[in-house]
Amino acid sequence: MLCANGSALAQLKPALSVKGRLVDATVEIDDKLKAYPGLSASLLADSKRWIERMQTEADKERREDIVLFRDAQRWILERSYEQRATTGRYVSVVRNDEIDAGGNNSVTVIDAIVWDREARKRVGIRPFFKEAADNGPTMKALARLVRIAVAAEKIARDLPDPLEPEKPSSSLTAETYAERDQLTAEAVQPKLAGLGPVTLAPSSVAGKSSGLTFHFAPYTVGFPAEGAYTVFVAWTEFKSYLSAEGAAIFAGDRPEGDKAQ
Repeated sequence: MLCANGSALAQLKPALSVKGRLVDATVEIDDKLKAYPGLSASLLADSKRWIERMQTEADKERREDIVLFRDAQRWILERSYEQRATTGRYVSVVRNDEIDAGGNNSVTVIDAIVWDREARKRVGIRPFFKEAADNGPTMKALARLVRIAVAAEKIARDLPDPLEPEKPSSSLTAETYAERDQLTAEAVQPKLAGLGPVTLAPSSVAGKSSGLTFHFAPYTVGFPAEGAYTVFVAWTEFKSYLSAEGAAIFAGDRPEGDKAQ
């Protein structure tokens, strides 16, 4: 299986393997994540609930349309968790789901987790900002920065102008592209839960983070053929919104090696 950032976890023994009546599922957990007490157990518990929900959904669809499951059609679920970075007490994890429900109905879902290894719980990025109200100043600023980062990547991929598809985007600034890109504007909202899956990025300064990385599955901020997007926002871009806790964990620059992720 390939994780969201493209690295292979194929050598790992699945942490969980389930063969049900209609659903086969495997879950792989990066060995590095097993070093943090409580984290693996949390990931496994979440995965078990996910598999149960998918089994229930498969049962429901089979009852409604048994033709979907003719010829012993089964749903194949593959989930992987990979360590993205460690930043002081925080561990960033990227989760990648591959869901094959048959009939050319394959879906990729990407999510992210920020784990507090001292408190032994998921915390997200809320503690790093002075305020994080929906549609508040921090969320509006972050949403704008994420949209611009996605736009810069789309320009780098030589995608056309969103408003004039017959024209290249090379003449546009990332800010202008973002203003024209309705797909990304709809996907990235000024809400803590609407910015997209986010992790802390590694830094040139040990134990610190250089900013936030946002992980978008295919279809999320673009058309299917565009594939997944992984974009970075440097901490200096949102420095004024940081809480004391946030100011303490962000420093340095993004390492060159991380730019290939």
